[in-house]
Amino acid sequence: MEPATLHPMATGHIPKYVAAADGSDYLFTFMVIFTVGVVILIGVAYFTLHAIPEKLAHKSNHPQFQLVGILSLLALFTHNGLFWVAAILVAGFQFPDFSSPLRAIADAIDRNGSRDAAPNAQTSQNSETPVTPTPKETSDA
Repeated sequence: MEPATLHPMATGHIPKYVAAADGSDYLFTFMVIFTVGVVILIGVAYFTLHAIPEKLAHKSNHPQFQLVGILSLLALFTHNGLFWVAAILVAGFQFPDFSSPLRAIADAIDRNGSRDAAPNAQTSQNSETPVTPTPKETSDA
């Protein structure tokens, strides 16, 4: 038997991505690096997306910052988009502060009540113990 002869142009037409005889595979190496890079980029984009509500709440010094953070973490770990939507809504809107005016009203009432209570307490003590005038000593002698 005679060994197979190759066409003289055959080796020049083999593409670079075909594994060489020494075992180097350029296409495989490129695809591994590309896949790892894409996975890292998708992960960074995913975590950045889930951090948007917290960044919004932190930037505006939101009073419900902790609630926004908890909702963002729940959305991250449960993969439930409803928590993320709730977090972005809470971070985006400032709820009116009802407690501060009510607390100020309560403090004012408390201050007025304690100021009025002090004089009333003195008058009530005086009314319970009647003041009897002491008779003046007169000398008729």
